[in-house]
Amino acid sequence: PLGILFIMFYDSTTTIGFLSKWCPNFRGKIPMPLSQSKKDISVALFDCGAVKFGLFTLKSGLKSPIYITLRVLVSYPELLKMVANELYRIASPLTFDRIVGIPYTGIPIASALSLQTGWPMIYPRKEVKTYGIPKEIEGTFDEGETVLVVDDLITDGGTKIEIIDRMKQSHLNVKDIIVLIDREQGGKETLSEKGYALHSVLTIHELIQGLEESGKISRGKAQDLRAYFDDPHQWQEGK
Repeated sequence: PLGILFIMFYDSTTTIGFLSKWCPNFRGKIPMPLSQSKKDISVALFDCGAVKFGLFTLKSGLKSPIYITLRVLVSYPELLKMVANELYRIASPLTFDRIVGIPYTGIPIASALSLQTGWPMIYPRKEVKTYGIPKEIEGTFDEGETVLVVDDLITDGGTKIEIIDRMKQSHLNVKDIIVLIDREQGGKETLSEKGYALHSVLTIHELIQGLEESGKISRGKAQDLRAYFDDPHQWQEGK
């Protein structure tokens, strides 16, 4: 038995094969240890009510066992600081001239990052201003600059593509997008197909892992959540 455990510890391919054969519910993914900062943010998001569990109907009409509402972050400055620190760690190796906050929830997150780092910020208006001086983008910038797009989360990536197109119309370049949570529902792939790189503080599976390891949710609840994100349509059956 010790020999088997030794091989499984040092050879992930062997481990996956072993678990796939002998564990019917194994889905081929081995959770990696989470950093303490990721656990802390996961727990803080849960404690402030940004992550809720139940049975929710999404805009698409599908049912979901989880609802994430990050607009509450504006009421928790210490949590915003934690998020800004993680965003800085991820964004600091990237090359850009200023950051772009996506309305609405991306704006306070981008503002926190700007205040933390001194990086200048702009943001696109939700509705184009039609009085005074018409503006599509608030803040100052020079044509040809590269901007880092900042938002709260990503699902399928459609909204991010729309924002990127607006940046390009204003002669700004985009290479990278950074979010707090990646729901892992196709957004990263959508952006990659267009030549953009997605970076996230947490993936949805890391969020679930952090809450499970911290005792905020049970193992059974964590398994149900993973089943949903692995196949939302199949999960709907019987709900």
